[in-house]
Amino acid sequence: MKVVFSERFLEVYTTDPAAEAGRLEAVLDVIGPHVELIDCQPCDPSDLEVVHTKRHIESVKEEGLFDIASLAAGGAIKTAEIGLNEPCFGLIRPPGHHASKDGYWGFCYFNNMAVAVRYLMKTQKLNHFFILDFDLHYGDGTVNIFAGNPNVKILNPSGRDRKEYLSQISNSLKDLQVEMICVSAGFDNHQKDWGGLLFTEDYYEIGTMLHQKAKSLNIGCFALLEGGYNHHVLGHNVLAFLKGFNGL
Repeated sequence: MKVVFSERFLEVYTTDPAAEAGRLEAVLDVIGPHVELIDCQPCDPSDLEVVHTKRHIESVKEEGLFDIASLAAGGAIKTAEIGLNEPCFGLIRPPGHHASKDGYWGFCYFNNMAVAVRYLMKTQKLNHFFILDFDLHYGDGTVNIFAGNPNVKILNPSGRDRKEYLSQISNSLKDLQVEMICVSAGFDNHQKDWGGLLFTEDYYEIGTMLHQKAKSLNIGCFALLEGGYNHHVLGHNVLAFLKGFNGL
């Protein structure tokens, strides 16, 4: 299982929970024996400019977060490139799904998912994408960026119980016809995290559903880390998802 990662993502760059010390170490401790880590580089500024306004980019620079945020976006692109041929996961931070065209909040600065998708549109000439965002929080930034684009389908599941939640995902995949499956993978809806809804085995089931759909369509798939803040369970949730996502 391939995982894109940089040692720089271990840096504590702000005081928010996504940047907390030990968070990614907790993931690596669990998934380390099972994955191949792939290094990444910051994205080219032009890849940010097709998603965000110049004012937005300058604001991130003024916050002193441009280097780490552009590295996360570069990691997202690397993950997407590998995902063309095999399932790949981006163990990156800062997260991205709350960053819109001209604004950011919720621990996000650049929209990693949007940067990766726009990169695939440009370089691989792909047009039809499905983005599943199973983070606890609605991915408003991603929705903002792709608003009005009928070729990018986005699902933010909102089930009130586990069965309804998983059914929403399953139903969304039934008649899906796209060229790439993309996942904003936030694990903060776990029963022992902020959301208190899903079990660890549910992430395996979600990963399995996505793997089977990608296989049936003969298309690529990739996933990027968003939320997930309980260090005691985060690594186990990521590993469960990765096993399903890779068809194991």
